[in-house]
Amino acid sequence: MMRKGYTLLEVLVATAIFGVAAVGILSALSTSTRNAGRITERDRAVLLARGKMDELLTTRELPKGVPLEGVWDPALTGRLVCGWAANLSTLELAAKNVGAPILERVELVVWCGAGDNRRSFALNGYRRGAISPAEAAVLARQRSLQ
Repeated sequence: MMRKGYTLLEVLVATAIFGVAAVGILSALSTSTRNAGRITERDRAVLLARGKMDELLTTRELPKGVPLEGVWDPALTGRLVCGWAANLSTLELAAKNVGAPILERVELVVWCGAGDNRRSFALNGYRRGAISPAEAAVLARQRSLQ
């Protein structure tokens, strides 16, 4: 008479194979979860940076050559410490009259994290501006020296 079923050895081998497979799957899941968390932080930083760059490009009262900086509310950053530093400069100064159109560059550096985990990236934006009286005076002085 033949018995149907599995022997103890077969059950142990099947359990060992299942254990190795489960460890591999859980390890891959852990790695992908960690990577997804990093990508989420970067995406959040990029969205904050784009919003700040839009704000800087549309604000006409920005002082030229004066560094600006700030930090974002941790509620917006997912409790991650994030900040920014910006500077407005004249990129091209071909005209010489006050109010003449010129090209201005907005440089923005965004950073997230603290200590060794701090990551940063830079953005540049360009906008149309006008020659200020101070810039016109500098140009006039340069012309008189030539």
